[in-house]
Amino acid sequence: MTTKQHSGTSAQPKTVVVKLGTSVLTGGTQALDRAHMVELVRQCAELKKLGHSIVMVSSGAIAAGREHLGYPALPNAMSSKQLLAAVGQSQLIQVWESLFAIYGMKIGQMLLTRADLDDRERFLNARDTINALVDNDIIPVVNENDAVATSEIKVGDNDNLSALVGILCGADKLLLLTDQKGLFTADPRKDPNAELIKEVRTIDATLRKIAGGSGTTLGTGGMATKLQAADIARRAGIEVIIAAGSAENVIFDSLTDVPQGTRFLPLEESLENRKRWILAGPAALGDIVIDDGATRAVITKGSSLLAKGVIKASGNFARGEVARIVNTNGDLIARGITSYSSDDLSRIAGKHSKDINSILGYDYGSEVIHRDDLVVIQE
Repeated sequence: MTTKQHSGTSAQPKTVVVKLGTSVLTGGTQALDRAHMVELVRQCAELKKLGHSIVMVSSGAIAAGREHLGYPALPNAMSSKQLLAAVGQSQLIQVWESLFAIYGMKIGQMLLTRADLDDRERFLNARDTINALVDNDIIPVVNENDAVATSEIKVGDNDNLSALVGILCGADKLLLLTDQKGLFTADPRKDPNAELIKEVRTIDATLRKIAGGSGTTLGTGGMATKLQAADIARRAGIEVIIAAGSAENVIFDSLTDVPQGTRFLPLEESLENRKRWILAGPAALGDIVIDDGATRAVITKGSSLLAKGVIKASGNFARGEVARIVNTNGDLIARGITSYSSDDLSRIAGKHSKDINSILGYDYGSEVIHRDDLVVIQE
């Protein structure tokens, strides 16, 4: 490590979430690369010595389980993956525990599912747990609870899980380590003229189109999921870096003036805690299609959503649940907690607020979604 790299490191204590993909932990092989894992731990230890807090989101349970069992031939079924995760999670955490112990550091395991984040109380409990670990100088090692998670309660990939973890612990930075150097203008595996995008201020349709699929068969997250994670995190005021996990000093350099990889700048006005939960916690159970006037009011004026601006509702959601708000082209505009069910909205769509009571026989206020319960997604 050079003096130049050290000199630019932030002196202000930061909380950094480090997400490690399966391809990083295995080096592209079928087994955990313990030599590289200890190098990653060394960098975390250096940052800890400088006063920074580290939270790790670690993939690799299924790969560890497959390795421990001698690479068995199993049916291609959810139960097989859950079996491997059940065996491998304990193996994975033992490896992390032994490696961090080299540097006198203790870890604590947290296994999460979408259900732990959907419910506001469980979300807050998870937040309290992860913050208690950090406050007591214990490294949280987080993974999805694949041994019990079904498709209905899975976050789905550890990229998006790491963004949610960043929100839980109030992180300053989220470092997504992968087998690629960052986000390129094209797929560098196919286009020799592809250039690394050093900095991103806006995530738009063009950038999403650039993001390709998974580069390996070992993990579940490709560049597209990393872009989703970056978008969630930056809206919560978290800086995001996508970089190669094999690069020298990549974790340490994330806190220098010139981090490696692609840097996503956080939005200037980050969300308050309740809106962070709306963005990161519950899965949306349906769509509310709104007209052009309502779209402008929500995006540019920060207005509440009124029944007058609603064209239709789809899906099946109850009052108090989260829905997606989309425009007439189907583009996602916002997420919000709705005051009316999908059935109610189908009856009052396009109507004036003063007519809601006469149509339904009751009302829950003039707003379909109050602006305090609304998170704008489109910039």
